Amino acid sequence: MDLKDRLKEKRAEAGLTQAELAQKAGVTTRTIQNYEMGERVPSNLGIAQKLADALGTTVEYLLGS
Repeated sequence: MDLKDRLKEKRAEAGLTQAELAQKAGVTTRTIQNYEMGERVPSNLGIAQKLADALGTTVEYLLGS
């Protein structure tokens, strides 16, 4: 399992849409779509941390560390 799968899983568990997660993390909906399609990964740890916080998980889990 990689970032795209973990992100989708945690977003579904949190009951959030891509747009809601994007708003909570301070990124665009398209950015979340790109992450979930595996086309991109967070460009810095700050973004990854915001995603993790919004999803109630850790950066390590999301990034597979």
